[in-house]
Amino acid sequence: MATLTRVPLVFSSNRVAPAPAASLNHKYNCVASSSPLTRKLPHCSTPSSLSFNPFSSSFPSFSTRQNKGFRRTSLVVASMADLSTVLVTGAAGRTGQIVYKKLKERSDQFIVRGLVRTPESKETIGGADDVFVGDIRDTTTLVPAMQGINALIILTSAVPRMKPGFDPTKGGRPEFYFEDGAYPEQVDWIGQKNQIDVAKEAGVKQIVLVGSMGGTNPNHPLNSLGNGNILVWKRKAEQYLADSGVPYTIIRAGGLQDRDGGIRELLVGKDDELLQTETKTIARPDVAEVCIQALKFEEAKFKAFDLASKPERVGNPTKDFKALFSQITTRF
Repeated sequence: MATLTRVPLVFSSNRVAPAPAASLNHKYNCVASSSPLTRKLPHCSTPSSLSFNPFSSSFPSFSTRQNKGFRRTSLVVASMADLSTVLVTGAAGRTGQIVYKKLKERSDQFIVRGLVRTPESKETIGGADDVFVGDIRDTTTLVPAMQGINALIILTSAVPRMKPGFDPTKGGRPEFYFEDGAYPEQVDWIGQKNQIDVAKEAGVKQIVLVGSMGGTNPNHPLNSLGNGNILVWKRKAEQYLADSGVPYTIIRAGGLQDRDGGIRELLVGKDDELLQTETKTIARPDVAEVCIQALKFEEAKFKAFDLASKPERVGNPTKDFKALFSQITTRF
């Protein structure tokens, strides 16, 4: 949570003209350390360390105001250095977009960055300056996005494509393939390993990795898609993270659904036990919420778990995430 520091800013009287309406919502910025890898408090202890761009021409100096009987007021300033900087990779994906948006909405707690694969993907999520374009298969392209981050949420994944020409009216099953350079070995193993390595070098404090249930079964149907063995490579990346020494949270999500979140009771399990039940799916927004909540509780660190939910209107929607994480005892 951001620390709120009450800093004396303005001495006002009838002699000072009111600020223009357009500037009333301006946020003052503290001056932070120039090194992106150094997390120091910005120098906000004196008025001179604040930026007064919209008022620089209309407000007298502090020394002048102190001598003219001005009435003292104050403003609450949140120290940016106290916020957790979080990088979301795969930020243009269906789940990644939700995580990125949720973090954006919690600007009092987090500074968010996104990593996407192409400039076109960057535009799909608004094209903001905090979205970086990089290739997870090339570590050099990851460094700018990861400098100075506190946490990393990995949501990258290989995506199987359906071969053209499939006609569902004729029965049978569709065939799938992976694009060149985008096989699970390259994306879910090498790409995730690269992210872990670069984040560790940058001094990251926690990595949240979203995987998939089914990894205990090498014959799982997902492994046959495009002959990619996607769950095998995901599991290998999970093990690499668990052995990295970086505090981690590994979330093995059930079948992802494009439904509203926050209205179901969430379930955690281990070793694919939930796959043997009727509750083996979960809404994408719920996965996104668990990713974010994992950054807030020590109970989520050094944990790996399966995640699903009860059907809607069965049980009580999960609100106490500390209690949810406390149920988990498995490190892998």
